[in-house]
Amino acid sequence: MNEYQKFKSECITEIADQGADPKLRDFSREWINAANARKYSYHFEWLGRPVIQYPQDIVGMQELIWSIKPDLIIETGIAHGGSLIFSASMLAQLDMCDAIEAGISFNPKESRRRVLGIDIDIRAHNQAAIEMHPMASRIQMIQGSSIAPEIIEQVKQVASGYNRILVCLDSNHTHEHVLAELEAYAPLTSVDSYCVVFDTIIEDLPADMFPNRPWSHGNNPKTAVWEYLKSHTEFEIDKQIDHKLMISVAPDGYLKRVR
Repeated sequence: MNEYQKFKSECITEIADQGADPKLRDFSREWINAANARKYSYHFEWLGRPVIQYPQDIVGMQELIWSIKPDLIIETGIAHGGSLIFSASMLAQLDMCDAIEAGISFNPKESRRRVLGIDIDIRAHNQAAIEMHPMASRIQMIQGSSIAPEIIEQVKQVASGYNRILVCLDSNHTHEHVLAELEAYAPLTSVDSYCVVFDTIIEDLPADMFPNRPWSHGNNPKTAVWEYLKSHTEFEIDKQIDHKLMISVAPDGYLKRVR
């Protein structure tokens, strides 16, 4: 076992202990409740675009993308486009590293790696900003409901040309909508890759935090995940990610496809 392997072995033990620490879990939940009341996740950008995620989840996603090395990342929910830009920039780094290892020059416009974003309402100012971004050549967007049959079919057609696929669900957060997204898009996830369901934290937040939203306790992404997993044993919740991040909008939302 080399020094890096020793370090990783220690981390695995420490992460398990961290996740089992009730005091740390309580402190983390208390912080999340207070931070969400201040719209904490809205205050970060990635390469100049609002990303609307916790930094912890951004780092977690970076680790997954580096490990999986996907050819295609499918994302429902676009907003300001920061998540698309993040994913595209990670794919750019994968291409760069591949080129360095192969000892060849690389033209980004020749890459097959892509990010596919779906949103029911891609606002004109956001679309323009995304299309003007240096990462734009790696991004494809589809406007329409992510659970509409014609949109699902378009996504499946795009996905048919790729081998390693990572899926991220972050649009409408009702149980019914997320469950429909899982049924449509989770099967596109490659074995050993992930379908990441964001905002499962809604189930754990104070019930009065969403007075003007159609989702709340009992009706949110986490309840959809629990329902989906009852009949889809090819996916498992990666609890190690939850225990590592502690502060996350996606507890129980990092679903690894194991078969």
